[in-house]
Amino acid sequence: MSTATTPTSGAVTPERLAAARKAVISSSLGAALEWFDVIVYASFAVVIAHNFFPGGDNTLGLILTFATFAISYVIRPLGGMVLGSYADRRGRKNALTLTMMLMMIGTLIMAVAPTTSMIGPWAGVVILVSRLIQGFSAGGEFGTATTFLVETAPHKKAFYSSWQVASQGASVFLASLFGYVLNTHLSHEALYSWGWRVPFFFGIIVGPVGLYIRAKLDETDDFKTSVPEKAPLKTTLTRHLGRVLTGAAVVGVATISIYLILYMPTFAVKNLGVSASAGYLGGIVAGLVTLITVPLIGHLADRVGPARVMTWAAVAAIVLAWPLFKLMVDHPSTLTLVLVVSALGVIMAFAFGPLPALMSSLFPAEIRATGMSLSYNLGVTLLGGIAPLVLTWLISTTGSLDAPSYYYMTVAVLSLGGLWSARTLFSQK
Repeated sequence: MSTATTPTSGAVTPERLAAARKAVISSSLGAALEWFDVIVYASFAVVIAHNFFPGGDNTLGLILTFATFAISYVIRPLGGMVLGSYADRRGRKNALTLTMMLMMIGTLIMAVAPTTSMIGPWAGVVILVSRLIQGFSAGGEFGTATTFLVETAPHKKAFYSSWQVASQGASVFLASLFGYVLNTHLSHEALYSWGWRVPFFFGIIVGPVGLYIRAKLDETDDFKTSVPEKAPLKTTLTRHLGRVLTGAAVVGVATISIYLILYMPTFAVKNLGVSASAGYLGGIVAGLVTLITVPLIGHLADRVGPARVMTWAAVAAIVLAWPLFKLMVDHPSTLTLVLVVSALGVIMAFAFGPLPALMSSLFPAEIRATGMSLSYNLGVTLLGGIAPLVLTWLISTTGSLDAPSYYYMTVAVLSLGGLWSARTLFSQK
């Protein structure tokens, strides 16, 4: 297996710092739109289930809603392969523009989607199309945007690339804030008829701004100086498969943490009898924790190594998962839920903040976007994207409200294995 190279740093000039700041803004807007759409869908799952998958069995409606959510993640690896390969062949800038356009289309379809009461069962198909487009575009967003960030940054790779994750914290905050305000200030009828569409329309506003900024970007030096692979996907799968699997495993704790946070409003309403607003308050706090702490954690990762910081997060997830859920189940209240979600937000920040820097160092420049897109989306799909569906099914089948904690610990163990591989096989700190 060939040795992966760290993205070049070069001299820290004012011009390179300005380019790095522009890259941060561009990448952050794309990540913000992607995650805002995802988080709003998960946060309003109960409402979406009522409007698009109605029936006598509320649990079945939720399972269908989360199944549609999960299907959008099944297509992510395909999006990662196609768009990541495109970025390695045609340039990071072109791929970033394409992913932003696709995300805008997916979000727009969701915002205007007719409900079952309007067009019958076809409403579910419209939702599925929206999720597939959004999932396909999101499949190429992380790998391409992160590649662009780390290749543009003149130094402090972990710090600069962490801003993409910090922007996801902003998305969690805004989506949860929408959920809290709409649930507390709208009547039940208004929320279920039109209120749930408001955040999707808001999300569309981000798209044109991001598209304009991405159109003004310059291509990275790493791409300009590398010799593009004719078949980057084939090269990645045949020569770097071990790195792909390692990258997929290390994503685990980060992705399962965020999807547990997204699942909390549904869990609070359906299983604990707590007001949905409590789950949204927890998301607001978790979003702020991520937004504020992730850049600081990026600084820390530049000093001690991304893998070491992520290992701390995986160990914390294993140790704290069951006590946190036990506390919430035994003492269901707004305060308890906010505390638990905040703790999950801290774990997520320590796991997610250093992730882009670690993954970018696993792959050489000529297949970096392909390798990162493929490994990231495999990890997110298998360990995170299906989590709401799995958790809903586990609780329904076992009757145990502690089931999410066992799933969380299992994923954390897999992540530890991936981090061990990254540190020993690829000389990560």
